[in-house]
Amino acid sequence: MSTQLDPLSLSADLLYTVKTEGDADPLREHLASIERSQLERALASREEKLSFWLNCYNAYAQLLLEEEEPDLGEGGLLDSWKFFARDQIPVGGVWLSLNDIEHGLLRSSKQPWGFGYLPRLFPSSFERQFRLADCDPRVHFALGHSSEHCPPIAVYSPRDVDEELDIAIEWFLEENVTYDDAANTATVPRLFRQYRGDFGGKRGIVGFLREYNAVPDDTTPVLEYERVDHSAELDVDLEADDVRP
Repeated sequence: MSTQLDPLSLSADLLYTVKTEGDADPLREHLASIERSQLERALASREEKLSFWLNCYNAYAQLLLEEEEPDLGEGGLLDSWKFFARDQIPVGGVWLSLNDIEHGLLRSSKQPWGFGYLPRLFPSSFERQFRLADCDPRVHFALGHSSEHCPPIAVYSPRDVDEELDIAIEWFLEENVTYDDAANTATVPRLFRQYRGDFGGKRGIVGFLREYNAVPDDTTPVLEYERVDHSAELDVDLEADDVRP
């Protein structure tokens, strides 16, 4: 396949093949052996890096879930940690983990903890070369983690990646954010709290919700974060953020 020679087409083909349950092995092998210089030429822009790493992450997250069948629930914390932290993804002669792609390359070298404010220490030369220059919080709405709030997985293209991300965000917010006009309260998934530094803090979260019409433009709501109650359904966390002046 000639498209295998192009890293951007290769990542898109890999995710499409995984989504359609095709044979992904030849594509995985080609991605593993691609020359670093070729990858450098292909990932010259923000849009190219963004679409490439989103496709790689979502393809391998699904492949590894099918191959390993890890316990990612509350009782399988060790399995979950190993699943995301273990180097299992060969790209351009380098072994990466899902955490490397999400937090190193897509979030511009940030820790998965620390509410989005702490940098990853000692990023590799590969990470420094191919990561996004800035953390784009929209990536949180495009990654498949096999959790309840995951969006539908799309194949991203450099030309349309920004518009495609906006579509994913609009779907996510419509499905997962509720606004109570009487109480002036917005109930949001916990990823907003977990990565609030990516959004620019609590006021940045409110601005994000306004931008995508999840709350009215003329409001500054109190934020309440959902929590997963494993004995029942989703419940609302008692902790709330009041961002009113």
